Amino acid sequence: MTVDGRLARGERTRNAALDAAVALATQAGLDGLSLAQLADTLGVSKSGLFAHWRSKEALQLAAIDRAVTLWQERIVAPAHLAPRGVRRLRALHDARLDFYATRVLPGGCFFANTQFEFNARPGPVRDRLAEAHSQWIAYLERLVQQAVDAGELTADLSVPQLAYEIDALGMAAAMNSRLLDPDATYRYARAGLLDRLRALCPRPTLLTEGPS
Repeated sequence: MTVDGRLARGERTRNAALDAAVALATQAGLDGLSLAQLADTLGVSKSGLFAHWRSKEALQLAAIDRAVTLWQERIVAPAHLAPRGVRRLRALHDARLDFYATRVLPGGCFFANTQFEFNARPGPVRDRLAEAHSQWIAYLERLVQQAVDAGELTADLSVPQLAYEIDALGMAAAMNSRLLDPDATYRYARAGLLDRLRALCPRPTLLTEGPS
């Protein structure tokens, strides 16, 4: 079966536009996105993009979904190369900080920026951001619970509390690295989680000083 070349080109254009939209949103916010701006960035016609998204809100929602995919590819997937338990938790945190350090997104963390932008603005965009964040927290809690079940974290800890702390360390790093010394910021964020996990881990030798 042959693939229609026009469909393939259309999908490539759509993906390139969403990648650009995610990057632009880290600088101008989701509210700053427009089809005209994307068309100028990509060197394509606005009408070509209009075929994919008929409204600014549709583009914003699609950009959020693309950012989720990028997060899964660059942060979640690498972490799953580490053994389940405290080492995977640490690897996930390190992958998040490594992603920030690459500055793939020019304005920093997509989610940190857009969540602050829309946290007091009810509507579909805020709802989609809240859904993505809830899924991330649930995933963190699942990894923490796996570490508890494996005997690598104390059984009496609060799973939601530790998941909250891990996310908070990442969020603080995302924000502070844009205003302060990024190397020091990432170092503090890595040490913060390492110290916390060691204090809770009956087998602290699982957590060495070097990279996870």
